[in-house]
Amino acid sequence: MSPSPAAGTDPLDSLVLHATDNAVSWITLNRPEAMNAVTWDQRERVISLLAEASADPGVRAVVITATGKGFCAGADLRGAPSVAERVPGDVARTIRLGAQRLIAAVLDCEKPVIAAVNGTAAGIGAHLAFACDLVIAAEQAKFIEVFVRRGLVPDGGGAYLLPRLIGPQRAKELLFFGDSVPAAEAERLGLVNRVVPADELEKTARSWAERLATGPTRALAMTKQLVNAALDSDRATAFAAEAAAQEINMTTRDANEGVASFVERRSPSYEGR
Repeated sequence: MSPSPAAGTDPLDSLVLHATDNAVSWITLNRPEAMNAVTWDQRERVISLLAEASADPGVRAVVITATGKGFCAGADLRGAPSVAERVPGDVARTIRLGAQRLIAAVLDCEKPVIAAVNGTAAGIGAHLAFACDLVIAAEQAKFIEVFVRRGLVPDGGGAYLLPRLIGPQRAKELLFFGDSVPAAEAERLGLVNRVVPADELEKTARSWAERLATGPTRALAMTKQLVNAALDSDRATAFAAEAAAQEINMTTRDANEGVASFVERRSPSYEGR
């Protein structure tokens, strides 16, 4: 669904497709036979690509999507480094350095990140979508907090993300029961921004991403940081962060261009700097 990547020699290149098109970094999970359950290697690749997007001035938006019928069916631990004998602390370390790093990489990416959810998003796959700044879902997509079905505590930031998106009561309902949530219901709850027919998913994601890619990139980055931090801040802290961000932003070319275009009554031309 994303632009075709250049051929690579690393087998991982075929499992996480990547291409940059019109200043948009497209990251595509490509294990359709496994409903895109993410392996250890894939997770590290996605984290690396998000870090590269943050640092690359030529990238001004990111889309995360997948091939086949599934967006991401959760974690596939079969590719993880083997542990001879588990001792206390191993599980917490694995979660901290694994699933939590993946979600943090999305939240901390300095470019706006769109999830284009083509199918089932379960467990860490659902949290990968929920961590994105904007979520577009195909009509057949569904979201499942699968952890409780396995007798597990949600990880990968689920208990952090869900209450902030839909409130604690709705979050507990999803986390306690583990029911499948269709795309239309997810949109009603506020987990999804837009639901579209499957054949319009790529077009919509591309349109949104390219619109973001022509925007004031640094202002968007700081806006993302402000919104994410505000959920954990008191008013005084949030107001101080807002003022500091505006102070920094006013030194950018795009801020000067935005003000100048307003005064001159013309459309702005942002460079992402």
